[in-house]
Amino acid sequence: MHQALADGSYHSVLAGRKIRVITATLALQTADGEERTETYRLVTNLTDPAQGTAKALMRLYHERWEVETAFSEIKSTMLGGRVLRSRTVQLVEQEIYALLIADQLLRTVMSEATNAVPGLDADRASFTIALTTARDTVITGAPPQAHPGRGWHGLAGRIGEHLLANLLPPRRLRTGPRTVKRAMSKFQARATKPHGPTQPAHVTIHIINADDWLTTKPAA
Repeated sequence: MHQALADGSYHSVLAGRKIRVITATLALQTADGEERTETYRLVTNLTDPAQGTAKALMRLYHERWEVETAFSEIKSTMLGGRVLRSRTVQLVEQEIYALLIADQLLRTVMSEATNAVPGLDADRASFTIALTTARDTVITGAPPQAHPGRGWHGLAGRIGEHLLANLLPPRRLRTGPRTVKRAMSKFQARATKPHGPTQPAHVTIHIINADDWLTTKPAA
C-alpha cells in the first residue's frame, strides 16, 4: 500500500519491508552549455523524512560513486600500486583483512575530526594526510605530545589535528562523458573518442510529488 508523504516521497513495501520512494527530475547544466534532463527514482530504507528530506537525499545520491574513490585509495595510496605480497590463500585473506581494518580505522578518525567542526563536510578530510600521519608516527615512534593518551587514542588525536590543519578545498560538482576502457589496460584504445576534461556543472532538482497521483493522503 502506498502512502504519500509531505515532502513528495511516499511509503511502499518491497519484499515485505517498508521502504520510501522518491521520484525526481534532475536538470544538469555544464559550463560549456550542455543541458540534460532525466528522471530518477530512489528507493531507501530511511522511511522517516526527518532523517533526510526527498530533495536532500536526491542531492546526495550521486555521492554513492565515491566508494570507487575509496577502493582506489586502498589500491593506489595504501599499497602504492603494488600487488599483495602474500603467496597463500590464508595469507592473502589476512593481508586483505589488515588493509580493510586499517582503512576503516583511518576513516573513523577522518569522520570524527570533521564532525568536531560544525558544518564541515567530511569530504574535506584528506585520506593521504591521515595515512601519512599514521605511518610516520608509527615508524618514528614519536609520542603524540598534544594527546598524551596511550596507544590508539593518542595516535588518533595527532591524525585529527593534521587533518583539520590541512583540509582539502570544497568539492565542486563536475561531470564528464563515460568512456569504455580496454579490459587489460588503464588507457583508452586509439580508435575511441578522446576523453575530454570534466566540466563544472549545476544540478536543479525537482521532486515529483507523489500526492499528485497517489490516492492516499500525505501523512501528517
